[in-house]
Amino acid sequence: MKAGAWIDSILASHSSKGRGSIAASLPTRSVETPVGLVRVYDSRTHKPTVVLVPDGPNVIEHYSRLVELLAPHLRVVCFDMPGFGHSLPSRSYEHSLDQGAGAVLGVLDALHIESTALAFSCANGFYALRAAQIAPERISCLVLSQTPSLGAMQQWVDRIIPKPLTIPGVGQVAAWLFRKKVAKSWYRTALPKTTLARPFQHIALQALADGACFCLAGVVQGLCRESEALSDVRAPVTVVWGTMDRSHKLTDPHSLCNSTPHAEVVRFEDCGHFPDVEQPERYAALLLERVLQTSGSNPYGAGAELGLPSLFPQASP
Repeated sequence: MKAGAWIDSILASHSSKGRGSIAASLPTRSVETPVGLVRVYDSRTHKPTVVLVPDGPNVIEHYSRLVELLAPHLRVVCFDMPGFGHSLPSRSYEHSLDQGAGAVLGVLDALHIESTALAFSCANGFYALRAAQIAPERISCLVLSQTPSLGAMQQWVDRIIPKPLTIPGVGQVAAWLFRKKVAKSWYRTALPKTTLARPFQHIALQALADGACFCLAGVVQGLCRESEALSDVRAPVTVVWGTMDRSHKLTDPHSLCNSTPHAEVVRFEDCGHFPDVEQPERYAALLLERVLQTSGSNPYGAGAELGLPSLFPQASP
């Protein structure tokens, strides 16, 4: 057991003790996975399935509008990865690719989902890619927001993440002590200057006040230890890229295509780091088309049913 994982688990458990009820806008429950309990929303309908995962400090509640748009057409599952939101990390959870994929596949097993689309964001996209490698028959397609190549993400860490957070033990303590300050300031960096940060901050800070965790150091350290190329992913991959994300100003949106040549890149020119929750109507139309295409349903008119413009991504040059 690594010291960083142990410290994260202890601090997250401490934060969650003695808190009142979670201020939830969606009904959730906890399910058991091989890497611990995970908090999940499930619309429980008999339709093609999509699984959403928030990019911390976002939590399930940030996805209320997106769920509202998708639920009439899809079975929508949304869960917090271990170490984020109200999914507490176990003492052995180090945010490795295999452990993250284990959380994803564990949720699918717990909810008896045989096949699904995965719509993940940023670092969580690597866990989605790894799950698609491990169980290709279970992943119909991937829609990844703000997910570059693993190498490009590690370069992003070098540019953006404060050095103390990359030090095992020290990083975990610092991330916990300053979790509210970091969460609040992150939205100001990650969102376009024209987008009001306060609604995003309010939900995140309320979750932290309710005992949620934000193990930023843990995921940074875990993914920086990885060297997996994440190639040989057979499922269709769409990368949604918010071009106004100042944190990724120097990141190549097409870098994932080096290991996944069939990936398509769609730019949301007016979005920052969270195109899925910054522009949920447009993102929902795109996601519906992708899911219905790979599920064998007729994708045309999906946007019209929502009263949304139909979006088909352009292949990356």
